[in-house]
Amino acid sequence: MSERNGPRPSSDVALDVRDLWMRYGTKDVLQGVSFTAQRGEVVALLGPNGAGKTTTIEILEGFRMRSAGEVLVLGQDPAHGDEAWRARLGVVLQSWRDHGRWRVRDLLGYLARFYVPYSTPEVSRPWDVEELIRVVGLAEQANAKVQTLSGGQRRRLDVAIGIVGRPELVFLDEPTAGFDPHARREFHDLVHRLADFENTTVLLTTHDLDEAEKLADRILVLDEGTIIANGSADQLARELTTQAEVRWTSEGRRHVHAVTEGDPTRFVRELLTQDAGATDLEVRRASLEDTYMSLVHRAEADPAGQADRTGPVGTDQTEEAQS
Repeated sequence: MSERNGPRPSSDVALDVRDLWMRYGTKDVLQGVSFTAQRGEVVALLGPNGAGKTTTIEILEGFRMRSAGEVLVLGQDPAHGDEAWRARLGVVLQSWRDHGRWRVRDLLGYLARFYVPYSTPEVSRPWDVEELIRVVGLAEQANAKVQTLSGGQRRRLDVAIGIVGRPELVFLDEPTAGFDPHARREFHDLVHRLADFENTTVLLTTHDLDEAEKLADRILVLDEGTIIANGSADQLARELTTQAEVRWTSEGRRHVHAVTEGDPTRFVRELLTQDAGATDLEVRRASLEDTYMSLVHRAEADPAGQADRTGPVGTDQTEEAQS
């Protein structure tokens, strides 16, 4: 690997990825990916199947060696992360397939003991098991065997397993698959608690764009191995669409006006000046789903912009491309 260019990130940076490349055989699955994530930030990594999301996450977790580029996760290169470094990470997979005969409290208590040696004055590890069970909403199932849990309850246990060590950085893979609306809302509250009160950085992958819009401070869109967008849902919508709809009611009739250029604020001001009786005023911009589809279609319509991207690749991999 080449020497790292530029200043080293501050302690407020949890993830620092610069010019990340990954090659399987002759195929570049990741092509110059760069991004950062701050402490306490919730970042959603979106992209179609095959975009490179799984490969990116596995490199950050230290489970896959990159071909080129520079990566720091909690200040360390994941390719050389030791057990103390791993204890600072939490990984929530799409599902766990074992532990069926364990009781919820016993399983979490057993896993929690592995983190005791890695407690520090700054971060007390592990999470108190009884508190954790309450936080993830499994108090009534604390003594139940894992194999008897419903799908949503099992997913909550997956989350508890991933954060039992009180991680500083959590990777969430499709975290609310199988959740009912109530459980989904409670999970969102948990993610906000981790970010706001525990200063935990969260990197999540999801196909649920509504969930990403609700949870994420910032959204990364990965397509064909390249970051094609980086910003909040609102920022991306403003950058990629010039149209907004203004809806209002006047004299019992509903009106809709499309503002095709610029900020709709000027139109709204003029409307209220001319029609003081306007009520039920609403301004609608493009949703994250609209923005996401626009991004992907634009990238796919202009493959020439990606075709000439070549970069330093140190080690060819012989595995099949997976993402």
